[in-house]
Amino acid sequence: MVKYSIFTIARNALSSHKNWPQQWRSPEPKPEYEVIIIGGGGHGLATAYYLAKEHGVRNIAVLEKGWLGGGNTARNTTIVRSNYLWDESAAIYEKSLQLWEGLSQEINYNVMLSQRGVMNLAHSLGDVREGVRRVNANRLNGVDAEWLDADGVREFCPIINISKETRHPVLGATLQRRGGVARHDSVAWGYARAADALGVDIIQNCEVTGIKREGGKVTGVETTRGDIATKKIGVVAAGHSSVIAEMAGIRLPVTSHPLQALVSEPIKPVIDCVVMSGAVHVYVSQSDKGELVMGAGIDSFNSYAQRGSFHVIEHQLGACLELFPIFSRVRMMRSWGGIVDTCPDASPILSGTSVEGLYFNCGWGTGGFKATPGSGWCFAHTLAKDAPHVLNMPFSLSRFESGALIDEHGAAGVAH
Repeated sequence: MVKYSIFTIARNALSSHKNWPQQWRSPEPKPEYEVIIIGGGGHGLATAYYLAKEHGVRNIAVLEKGWLGGGNTARNTTIVRSNYLWDESAAIYEKSLQLWEGLSQEINYNVMLSQRGVMNLAHSLGDVREGVRRVNANRLNGVDAEWLDADGVREFCPIINISKETRHPVLGATLQRRGGVARHDSVAWGYARAADALGVDIIQNCEVTGIKREGGKVTGVETTRGDIATKKIGVVAAGHSSVIAEMAGIRLPVTSHPLQALVSEPIKPVIDCVVMSGAVHVYVSQSDKGELVMGAGIDSFNSYAQRGSFHVIEHQLGACLELFPIFSRVRMMRSWGGIVDTCPDASPILSGTSVEGLYFNCGWGTGGFKATPGSGWCFAHTLAKDAPHVLNMPFSLSRFESGALIDEHGAAGVAH
């Protein structure tokens, strides 16, 4: 792997940048691997990278049915934060944020992390009470958190409308200054490049069509590019996790929904933070290219289609203009949808299953991108040790039998 630096840029400038090597290989599948990761998005690639780097497992294949990072990784709104309410959630998301903060240096790839601050708005007295409670819970867990009143919100984000005459008046907000945004494509590409340098095979256009089992153990996978043998499979396929689980005779407590987002035409810098509102279902930031990136709530129906309903977008834009009247003349450029996998308690699953050697990392819902490094780090430990790390131990499948749920529904600005 070529190490990126100012010196390699200068050296390649002499050849008009025509001699850069490929960032990762495109190998043919081997007959057998020690570990197979199904899903070539951010979480899957992070899992492969940490398996190779932290645990010395090098005979790994990442199987992606489309192109690398082309699923939910390419379809999210890139927000990074760790200010969740419950101890279990705060721990894994804070681990993830700590990994985010050193990720560009670690993988020698600029993931464009911008810690510009994330505000979660409160629009009612109930929101205020919940926000103050969450700030106190975050501080007890060592997560940076502040409570801002309406004037503090206006000072932090001057373009927001804090008038009491609006349909959803702003009464205050939680603020995590270490939160922000990162570039989704760069995260996938950076992890792919780093994993490839450690010997991981990244195999694109290779759809898994079946899970091979024998005596209650996995023995391999059937794919569109032939059968591949393995004794250990990690499934990191977001909204299609339940489809793969059914191939192994498992039914996951997961539902799949479209989650929509859109971007505007590029405009001059106008908002230098992230503003979220779970109550009115809109969150807004501005990309490095000047586009306003706006996310919505999930569609209520179940679907595998990567597009949602128009009324959700209409509701989202109405809420956005309530909060930011300055955006009323901005033109929207494109919209899209991703398939998010939601659990009954709005918390993820990182767990083994009743089939020996088969593990699932799913159920992240609307919070998957921000957890990318921490999710991969914990899941890699689980695959390597055949036992969960203390951080992901509470997120096992058994919690749906024991009742030890981690109910983040609405507790931390979760929009599902």
